[in-house]
Amino acid sequence: MDVVIRKDIVKTEYLIVGGGIAGLQSAITAAAKGVDVLVAEKANTLRSGSGCGGNDHFMCYIPECHGDDFEKVISEINEGMEGGPWQDPAMLRKMMLRTKSIIDRWESYGINMRPTGEYHFEGHTMPGRQCYHLKYDGSNQKKRLTREARKNGARIINKVFINDILTNEEGKAVGAIGFSLAKDTPEIIVFQAKAVLVATAQAMRMYPNVNPAYIFNTHSCPASAGGAAIAYRAGAALVNIDVPYRHAGVKGFARSGKATWFGVLSDINGKSIGPFTDKPDRKRGDALMDIYPGIFGDRLEHGTGPTYMNCTGYSEEDHAYQHRQFKCEGIDSITDYLNQRGINLHKSMVEFGTYDYSLSQRGIDIGQGAETNVPGVYAAGICCGNVRGNITSASVWGDVAGESAAQYVMTVDECDVSSHPLIQQRVDFYNKLMNRENGANWLEANSTLQVIMQDYISLHVRSDDMMRAGMKYLNDLRSYARSDIGCADAHELMRTMELFDLIDLAEAVAITSRNRKESRGMHRRVDYAYTNPLLNNMFQTIRLSEDGVKLEWRKRRK
Repeated sequence: MDVVIRKDIVKTEYLIVGGGIAGLQSAITAAAKGVDVLVAEKANTLRSGSGCGGNDHFMCYIPECHGDDFEKVISEINEGMEGGPWQDPAMLRKMMLRTKSIIDRWESYGINMRPTGEYHFEGHTMPGRQCYHLKYDGSNQKKRLTREARKNGARIINKVFINDILTNEEGKAVGAIGFSLAKDTPEIIVFQAKAVLVATAQAMRMYPNVNPAYIFNTHSCPASAGGAAIAYRAGAALVNIDVPYRHAGVKGFARSGKATWFGVLSDINGKSIGPFTDKPDRKRGDALMDIYPGIFGDRLEHGTGPTYMNCTGYSEEDHAYQHRQFKCEGIDSITDYLNQRGINLHKSMVEFGTYDYSLSQRGIDIGQGAETNVPGVYAAGICCGNVRGNITSASVWGDVAGESAAQYVMTVDECDVSSHPLIQQRVDFYNKLMNRENGANWLEANSTLQVIMQDYISLHVRSDDMMRAGMKYLNDLRSYARSDIGCADAHELMRTMELFDLIDLAEAVAITSRNRKESRGMHRRVDYAYTNPLLNNMFQTIRLSEDGVKLEWRKRRK
């Protein structure tokens, strides 16, 4: 079947790609300033993105709780999970100074930021340090943010997959192209806009997950699959994608929320394996998970594992409290499973493991206005590579992007995109996929991608020869997929285009990893086993230009 092309171009001033936390907050902010805003979400904004199920930790700085010594606050945050070397210090400072404003506004939207009646902080904290993660009830946050965006005048189109950003001869963003998933036959939609926000969450399904037989058993939304590629193809720089990061949680269950578990990391005999705590601590948990998330995989590989979350020493009150927090965070499926199987955490330890790698907080390089190097293209959320903070980062930088875009759209004219050459290119390619009889399924290619990344751009050891081979196989996979995959409906077309996004990002990971001739963090090279001190406080970026791939090193922005 051929795709259907919507006759009228959809026009807006500010097009937001992705209706997660970042996208909705940006829509609320920009629409309140009188900007014509349109959110395009391929699922439904009521339940989409990395914060789709809720959350119960919001990293923030509230002077009345944390005092006026802001540099001390920044220093302590840098010691925890949301700190460290893989963000720009200037971005962290700006983000933290805006958190109280977000909290106040979220409360006005109806999100319960004080479920205990007062500001209460727990988790992700080193011993002897202040807590900066506000315990809140995020179980309804997507509904409230959706309602507020519409209340402010933002339009929302669900079931729309955005495939590419359109740029003009000057390299400025002028719109986007995508297709509707509302019916079996894809309907191509062309958007005309003055500014575009990429808020597409992280890239799942690039590496094998905890159970490769179930490709959608991922720790974050499995539909978040490479959306940052649309910014990359438009010329936006990506940063820090060469150094892997992995999350941790219940082994095999692939659900986030490790801070909600406030037991002790223990060996099979119930003995604590870390130096920070030897008994359950609701206030701080076991900080070992934050500073060494790879411990679970490493202990298995070295034969010293498995590693367990040991909650057997906590009280009935703690037990009930922890289960309530699972619901606040949107991971009450864990509670359901424990109840179904009759697992009593007072008596049973639960094994923890390391999750599949994704481009979580590895991706688009943004400035202090949430802008990219492409005029008119902004980015926010976990798809960004030089900021950290999860829900905090998404809400703050979505807010900043909304402000920046509102100013920017006043300075540029509309640009007619009706004859943009990329539109016909995409239509022709979609039709080839939709009319290919007996074509291969996208799932085969996605599984092959994961094998290539696992074997050749590994999370364990890397070398120049292995990565060279991996890059060759990635190019082969892209070529074979373009010539062999067939799509029966709009859903399969979406999954196929997600695959091509993932391949583009995987190739960028391979190129930058090969160019980083040292070992650093989880980037471990057997041919460069040392850490190069000349690269301390340096970030590597990659972008596409008319002359090909451009690699650069830049200093962290202080």
